[in-house]
Formats: sequence, C-alpha cells, structure tokens
Amino acid sequence: MSSRFTDVEFQSAWRELDEPQLEGGWELFVEAMGVTIYRLLDKGSQLYEYKVFGVLATTAELCADVYMDLAYRKHWDKYVKELYEKDFSGQTAIYWEVKYPFPLSNRDYVYVRERRDLDVDGRKISVIMARSAPEVPCAELSGVLRVKDYKQSVALESDGGDGTKVFLNYFDNPGGSIPTWLVNWAAKTGVPGFLTEMQKACSKYGDYCEKK
Repeated sequence: MSSRFTDVEFQSAWRELDEPQLEGGWELFVEAMGVTIYRLLDKGSQLYEYKVFGVLATTAELCADVYMDLAYRKHWDKYVKELYEKDFSGQTAIYWEVKYPFPLSNRDYVYVRERRDLDVDGRKISVIMARSAPEVPCAELSGVLRVKDYKQSVALESDGGDGTKVFLNYFDNPGGSIPTWLVNWAAKTGVPGFLTEMQKACSKYGDYCEKK
C-alpha cells in the first residue's frame, strides 16, 4: 500500500526541531515541566492546534519504539481504554478509545500512522505521522463519541547527549460539549504530563519486553 503521507509532511516535521515555524498567528500558550507549547486558533472549528517542544531524558530510538508500541501503551497510559491495530475490511487502521472524566462520554479514534527513520546529513531523526481515517469502515459504539478530525506529527532526535529533542504537532476536534476548563487542562497539563509518563515508560521498556 502506498504511503498516506507525503515526503513534504515528513520533512516539515523534522525541520521544526531546527527552527520552529510559528508565523501566521501562533502564540505562546504555556511553559511547564520543561515543555513549551504554542497554539493557533482554527477559525473553522474555533478550537486550537498545538505545537509542543521539549527534551526527554531518554534516547531517541527508544522513545520512538515506545511511542509506536500500542500494546505497551495500554500498560502505562491510564487514559487508554482500548488501543489496537486491526484490518477493517481490507484497510489497516488503529482503533483507540480514550477515557474521559464522568459525566463526559469517552472518545474514540480510527486513524492511520506511519513512521520513518530518516538520515539527514548524518543526523538520525524519527518522524511519526498520524491522522484520522473516517473512510475506514469501523462501526461507532453506543455512548462513545467518534473523533473524526485528528492529526498528529512527532519528530525525535538525540540532543547530543543522553536525551531526546521532541517536536509534537497536533489537532483534534473531540466533538460534543466539553467544558473550557477541561480543554485548557488537557493542553496545559495533559500534554506535559503525557511526555513525563512516556519518559518513565521508556525507562521500564526493557523489562516489559523481557517479560513478554
């Protein structure tokens, strides 16, 4: 199957590690836990797209492997209810159900993704692209809201030592009626918290793989 993502998309993602592209209305949103987050208002949905920059205390290759391992994520990400890759009538996609706090309904995603490990003039950079795939025939569940507008890109590179430079760009439209406080919490606290948890997960990945 041909790639669902273009070479330009992969190139654009890793270049953010060198020079963040913040023209066109991006604004500094928050700096927390060693992470800097910018946001851009999407005028159509009135929701924000985010760009996240930070450094994780783990190697880039390990970070990329952990990020890609869906089965392992169910062990360390407390917000995951279901997460697996499956063939849906000939189309391979990932199904992901996210736990939301009561009384809000859970959200689920059906999306495709691709990882490329690039050699850029001797630099080793991993880029992972993902986007929602509403064309995939996956039935919606009663009581769970389907997120149909989702995209994410991640670029990972060694910081020259034992750490990893991280760039994360994402947007999703969760639908329904979500309180502003929850949206702000997810952006300000949830994203840095996720990166912190992933860093911890990286430190335990070797043990997890040995026990499988």
